[in-house]
Amino acid sequence: MLLKRFESLEDAATSLAAQVSAALAEAVSVRGAASLLVPGGRTPTAMFRELRRHPIAWDRVSISLTDERWVPPHHADSNARLVTTEMLAGFAAAAKFIPLHNVAPTSAQGALAAWRALAAMPRPFDVVVLGMGDDGHFASLFPGSPGLEAALDPHAAPACVPMRAPSAPVDRLSLNLAALAASRRLFLFITGERKLELIQSVGSRAWLPIDALLSLREPGPAIFWAP
Repeated sequence: MLLKRFESLEDAATSLAAQVSAALAEAVSVRGAASLLVPGGRTPTAMFRELRRHPIAWDRVSISLTDERWVPPHHADSNARLVTTEMLAGFAAAAKFIPLHNVAPTSAQGALAAWRALAAMPRPFDVVVLGMGDDGHFASLFPGSPGLEAALDPHAAPACVPMRAPSAPVDRLSLNLAALAASRRLFLFITGERKLELIQSVGSRAWLPIDALLSLREPGPAIFWAP
């Protein structure tokens, strides 16, 4: 497990943004296009603001989400709204954004359409950035969610799947573990002592979804942590 510790959120965000932008620039140089998946939540916002300052060929970069609440893009809880507001500015305004929420009437019906939309992105994904909750979830793969076991199967077909968090019963879409693992670079960006303890206590506590991610060998996630 590659764990990088930083003194502050700003330091971690700056370092992670540098690595993400370098990977995207390399992908554009080698393959002519690049793809990036990012999470929602509060923690990545500092990274979004730093990343948009990097003058790479953003017009060759496609961006989407690791997961999304089944809400319209203008909704306050929409991850798409967060990304378009905080990241798709500055140099990064030229990037192509592919949302997960779509015109389907339900998240279950929208999952297939979302995955088809992501098929237009260069794959394997060049960079995937994930966050993690205090309960050990990543993307929208929450402990106790219906369908969690199938969604965490690393040998499943890569897909976007409908999910529902037991503690926050809002319909969601999430890429499954197989889809997230089909990437060239995988980062986990976390803050706080509780989350650090979780990732350092694998095997000494009850199993959590994050353990499935940390079990990946190729690509193993690089963890960026700040207090």
